[in-house]
Amino acid sequence: MGLFDYVRSSYYLGEEFVDTELQTKDMERGIGGTMSQYWIDPAGQLWMVDYRDAFDFGEDPDWEDDGRPITAIFKYKFLPNGKHGRLVPQSITDYVCVYPAQWEGKWEDWPTCRVHFVNGVVQSYENITKSEQYPSYT
Repeated sequence: MGLFDYVRSSYYLGEEFVDTELQTKDMERGIGGTMSQYWIDPAGQLWMVDYRDAFDFGEDPDWEDDGRPITAIFKYKFLPNGKHGRLVPQSITDYVCVYPAQWEGKWEDWPTCRVHFVNGVVQSYENITKSEQYPSYT
């Protein structure tokens, strides 16, 4: 299991990858998944969705003091500030495997798409299964 990143693609990568949430552990090599969000635009450019300035840390207006000191830690939280996230272009040159976040079926048959990026732009892709990606596990 572990952490992973989310990917949405408006670039056609095959039927199993259209209008679905994808996952990968390949974006941040050496770090593992950081639960970041990415988007591949219709032209094949990879973007990271950055929500860094979309929230402020402040007092929760709905928080109610119940007299217990432990609940005071819930008095503050991240609150939307009306700003939206921004797209940051990514310039990776690597192969990245993405797969649907939800899959009903055998692990061996789980569809995977191996995407080749050069300077953050899709160059090619190959649709395989988990058993083809990891032949020693089958």
